[in-house]
This record gives sequence, C-alpha cells and structure tokens, in this order.
Amino acid sequence: MPRFDLSPAELEAYAPDVREPSDFDDFWATTLTESRRWDAAPDVVRADTPFTALDVFDVTFPGFQGDPVKAWLTLPAGTEGPLPAVVEYQGYGGGRGLAGERLGWAASGYAHLLMDTRGQGSMWGSGGDTPDPHGTGPSSSGFMTRGIEHPADYYYRRVFTDAVRAIDAVRTLRQVDANRVAVCGASQGGGIAIAAAGLSDGLVAVMPDVPFLCHFERAVGLTGDDPYQEVVRYLSVHRGLDDRVFETLSYFDGVNMAKRADAAALYSVALMDTICPPSTVYAAFNRQPSSNKHIEVYTHNGHEGGQAFQFPKQARFLSALV
Repeated sequence: MPRFDLSPAELEAYAPDVREPSDFDDFWATTLTESRRWDAAPDVVRADTPFTALDVFDVTFPGFQGDPVKAWLTLPAGTEGPLPAVVEYQGYGGGRGLAGERLGWAASGYAHLLMDTRGQGSMWGSGGDTPDPHGTGPSSSGFMTRGIEHPADYYYRRVFTDAVRAIDAVRTLRQVDANRVAVCGASQGGGIAIAAAGLSDGLVAVMPDVPFLCHFERAVGLTGDDPYQEVVRYLSVHRGLDDRVFETLSYFDGVNMAKRADAAALYSVALMDTICPPSTVYAAFNRQPSSNKHIEVYTHNGHEGGQAFQFPKQARFLSALV
C-alpha cells in the first residue's frame, strides 16, 4: 500500500479544529457521575492458570450504569504492593481472551488490568465475557453505528465510561499505587485509552498505538476500510442524517478527548495505515497539551504498526515516569 495521506512534514503540523459540542464537558461529567453511583468494590477471584511467576485474577467491576464488566488482573507472583499499574484496552472486535494471554506488563513489574470490551470478543482472539445489555435501535454491522443518532444512546458512551471505571477500580486494589496508573491500547484500544486519559484525572501516562476513533469526519471520508466504512454504509441508507451523526460522534472524537488529557503521552502511527489514517492520529497527538509527549512513526507499516517493536519503547517510557 503506498502512502495515501498527508506528507510527513504536513502530518507533523496537522492540528485541525474538529467539531466540538458546547456541552461536551457537561455531557461527560453527568455520564460519569451517574455511573459512579454504583461504587461497589471490584470482585477479584484468583484464576486457575499454570503460571508460577505471575498471579492472574478474574475481575468484575461496575461499568456504565453499574453494568458488570470483566477484566484480567495480572501481577508478579506474591505481590503485596503497591505497584504502578497499566490499564489496557482491546482492539476492535476482540475480548479479554483467556487468563494469562497478556503477560508483558506484569513480567515487567506492573499490575496489569486488561479490560473486556462490552458486546465484543467474537471477531478475533480468544473471546470476551462482557455483554452489552442496552438496546440502541437500527445500526449497520459492527459497533460503530449503534445508537449513533443520539449521544446518550451511542455505544461508545458505555465503552468509554467502562474505561474510566476500570481506572477507578484498579485504584482501589491494595496491590496498586493509585497515583501511578497508566493506560494503553492499540487501534480501538488506543482510542479508548485517549478517551480514558481525557476523562480521568491523575494518570501518569497514556500510550495509544495506531489509535482508532479520532477525527471522525476526516476518517469517514478518507478511508475505504472498516470500521469507519460502517458509518458510510449507515449514511448511504439513512440519507440526510450526516449532521446528526457527526454531531453525535463529536462527543467521542479522540481529538476532543486528547485536548483534555494532561498525562505524559507516547503515541504510535503507521504511515501506510488505511484503517486509522495517519492524519487522524496526528490530529489527536498534536492537540494533546502534555509537555512530555512523543510519537513513534512506522514509515512502511499499515495498521499493524510497531507490534512487538513498540512494547519495549512503551516500557522504557513508562519506567522513566514511575
């Protein structure tokens, strides 16, 4: 795939103004306040695994409107704490998988919470365990258009709230230092991480890889790949709803979230990525106000980005902060 987006020099300077609703902050403050009324402690049960150097726990915590959300907590064996923690979010269509599938962060000395994504887990990987009990009316295939005509009904309102509540939950654990929590994720997980950083206080770092869910209006008109094409298909049937749809999406745009994220940041971008076009990633990165922010550029990669090359960079970045 040849490069199809802006030149590298243009990308470095690309910081567009995107649609932002006047009640953005009130919308999210109300959403999170309502869901924090369900303040039950997370349920933590040791998982049955063959690992001896790591302990894995099956966690259930209250997410959006108290809905139970699943996660895996992985720790160095015998941890009493408090450890710095990394909360990780999954890519589009994947679930939390099996206990012990993600060991890198715990093996590096962190408490690692891998959040399940409600309603997902059946497109790739080893499955998910968290249902989405909320109906959202007509939608195209996938998750992008579920409830897309109204911000209060939109699918990612629930997911982003779950992501913030995962941070709330991990901060209550005795093995975790509540003042040393970071978030990360790739693709959809990266977009969720940006949202979690924009909606949470006191995070030490946000580390989104090739993030999805940024600069919606450009992405939908630029790429022919899913998941953004789900919105195109919806609008091709529901003609004339463009303004309503993009107004909804503006409450969830990673650019608007990044503007509110003050944690140190390590992004990654791939210049041949047709799924999350590089300009949409830079749009969020360049709007993030953090004084300590960096972006790793994978010049000849598509949406796979850095993969295993990126993790050591994240680990070194985070170790300097905690």
